[in-house]
Amino acid sequence: MEIAALVSGGVDSSVVVHQLKEMGHDPTIFYIKIGMEDEDGYIDCPSEEDIEMVSYIAKKYGCRFEVVSLHEEYWDTVVRYTIDSVKRGLTPNPDMMCNKLIKFGVFEQKWGHDFDKIATGHYATTTEKDGRVWLSTAKDPVKDQTYFLGQISNVQVSKLMFPIGHMLKSEVRALATAQNLPSAQRRDSQGICFLGKVNYNDFIERYLGKKEGLIVELETGNILGKHQGFWFHTIGQRKGLGLSGGPWFVIKKDVNRNIVYVSKGYDTKHQYGEVIDLQGYEFITMDPWGDFQDEKEVTFKIRHTPEFTEGTISRVGDLYRLHSTEPVQGIAAGQFGVVYDIESRLCLGSGMII
Repeated sequence: MEIAALVSGGVDSSVVVHQLKEMGHDPTIFYIKIGMEDEDGYIDCPSEEDIEMVSYIAKKYGCRFEVVSLHEEYWDTVVRYTIDSVKRGLTPNPDMMCNKLIKFGVFEQKWGHDFDKIATGHYATTTEKDGRVWLSTAKDPVKDQTYFLGQISNVQVSKLMFPIGHMLKSEVRALATAQNLPSAQRRDSQGICFLGKVNYNDFIERYLGKKEGLIVELETGNILGKHQGFWFHTIGQRKGLGLSGGPWFVIKKDVNRNIVYVSKGYDTKHQYGEVIDLQGYEFITMDPWGDFQDEKEVTFKIRHTPEFTEGTISRVGDLYRLHSTEPVQGIAAGQFGVVYDIESRLCLGSGMII
């Protein structure tokens, strides 16, 4: 079996190579260079240290190694999507788009078609059921990354391998230490490339600039302060507002008038909701219910957290509607609702919150 291993230089993907060799495979290692653009061209986001790490891993395990660049594709898809979403007052999820469009999209089209499987360091697993491959959760509930994989397709999931999905993070680090891998004690990267190594607000300011606007208390209409642009603020945000006497939470944004509305207190009712409408909902493997007319019990996530929320899903016209059994905090338009089977925690699919 021909396997392409996507390796970043971090501890997770490094251990993937070890696990593949232990399983008797001889993977070809790929390092994907992605980055963002500025006036002088591309900022090369991955550091030389990353490539040195991957090169060391390739030599240690006797694997072929290629560095491939997806700068332009990354800009045209993930970065553009992020900027467009923020400009519209939405909360984007670049990690999901990076997985769908770059790692398992363009990479597969350009290089992956020569391989039977693509292996990554994601904390996830796959489950074969009724002759089909389903995305399923990892052993480590805190590190589980199926939320970020919620937008992938059936074709993509059927080709993926997650060699560390059955391991706890502590076990991955212990194995890396035992094997003297240089990445054993490296800190985990924070999100995708440009969010991890470039300050998020600096990135947003580069493309959307600043525009002073008002911070208004939702309940009273009182002006509490000023902000530099609604695009710097996300629904549910508490820190970075510069307001005293809090806690204050961002509840909604008026994009046309550049107003950020906030509410005070940890338990303000405006922070919570029980109905979440999803547009563009797609099942990953297949619709397990057929053309259902009633409600189905599910669990779901509206952000990357260890916890699942229980509720039901139903169809309302072109939308899928989640109805939570308990109030959910910080429902943000533009984010994704990822739906799981209530019994086996198979990841069924996702749609964008509106």
